[in-house]
Amino acid sequence: MAGEKTCQVAIIGAGYMAGEHIRAFQDIPGVRITGIQSRTKARAEGIAAQFGIAHVCDSIEELYHVTQADLVIVTVPELEMNGVSRACFKYPWVVLLEKPAGYNLADAQEIEVAARSAHSRVFVALNRRHYSSTQAVIEDLQGLSGPRFIRVEDQEDQIRALEAGQPKQVVDNWMYANSIHVIDYFLLMGRGEVSAVEPIVPWHPDLPHFVAAKITFDSGDVGLYESVWNRPGPWAVSVSTPEKRWEMRPLEQAAYQDAGQRKMVCIEPHPWDLQFKAGLRLQAEKAVAATRGEVADLPTLEESLKVMRLVSDIYKPQ
Repeated sequence: MAGEKTCQVAIIGAGYMAGEHIRAFQDIPGVRITGIQSRTKARAEGIAAQFGIAHVCDSIEELYHVTQADLVIVTVPELEMNGVSRACFKYPWVVLLEKPAGYNLADAQEIEVAARSAHSRVFVALNRRHYSSTQAVIEDLQGLSGPRFIRVEDQEDQIRALEAGQPKQVVDNWMYANSIHVIDYFLLMGRGEVSAVEPIVPWHPDLPHFVAAKITFDSGDVGLYESVWNRPGPWAVSVSTPEKRWEMRPLEQAAYQDAGQRKMVCIEPHPWDLQFKAGLRLQAEKAVAATRGEVADLPTLEESLKVMRLVSDIYKPQ
């Protein structure tokens, strides 16, 4: 908005996601990326040159004092998130953490306790919530009555993750690093609180083939989670109501089927989800609004922790 103070943004990390976040934030009027810090300074310097970022800093302390940023985006690997986020909580900027905010539930809980102790405002980049497909489904569900049946199909591959160079500690907790993306849809689409998680095909860490669980909400909504491990499969989400059924397969594409009809009607994605990594442009806008004290539908660290707890309940070894 004209006359509004420029929102100063700092970046921690210099990998792929750092660049994607920068592209999204730089598209917003009144936003300026003021500095970047990474343990690999050469990569940070490369990104700074690519995107015209003035300051490349050697520490988080320097990053804050040099930039006086209003918002910091943390895009570091899972095993670094705890230490880096704690360092960020020392300063009065708003913090946006890439997901997962912790490589497992215990790690996430430590981060959340540290954030509360520091009175830090922390959000988590659950970007699939901000897909235009997800937004279309959520908006339409507000006008639909009756109990909902939410089905989530997941596919995970620990073998390929290890081959891609992921640390074994992260791969052993791969449901937090990756399954969180789709498990989050239960809390997004299910009403009320989760009252029960019942294993149908329980998780066996030493034999990771199939997982299935029933999720019951105190509102009467019911969810079904199905996942295949180390074999091909889709990521897909569907939600059924008496009047309409929505499906996202792939997640970036939403389609609905009215009661009494067989045809699925597809919804065109928003241009932002074609121009940028899906969900990031809307998420960036919401992060800026939250930083400016406006009401913004952006997941907090506490909300992210609820998703991590649901992941833990689904993947509790039997």
